[in-house]
Amino acid sequence: MDNSHSQTDAFAAYRAVHADRRNLIIHSATQPIFVAGLVTLCIAPFTGQPGYAALGLTAMLVALAFQGRGHRMERSAPAPFKNGLDFVRRLLVEQLITFPRFVVSGGLARALRAPHAR
Repeated sequence: MDNSHSQTDAFAAYRAVHADRRNLIIHSATQPIFVAGLVTLCIAPFTGQPGYAALGLTAMLVALAFQGRGHRMERSAPAPFKNGLDFVRRLLVEQLITFPRFVVSGGLARALRAPHAR
């Protein structure tokens, strides 16, 4: 497996591509929606409710659409995805590890207070 974009690298580069206040607010609002959608999608096969899978997938896609719009507000763009697997891997790492770590470490609060944040 290619580890050129490891969790450590992702966290180190995170602030550079998450500096715009509007994007940070969008991520703060939509990351929990993405996670809730992912959990719903994962438990759907065990519930006997096929609508749960559709609901979970819809929540994830809506969150991603908003986050994609937020990323366009940034001065620095994230590194391009190498392929579909790289997209899925980086997406899950960002949503489940990097963004929560950014919040808990105080990075989000610092970025929101930064004078250069728009």
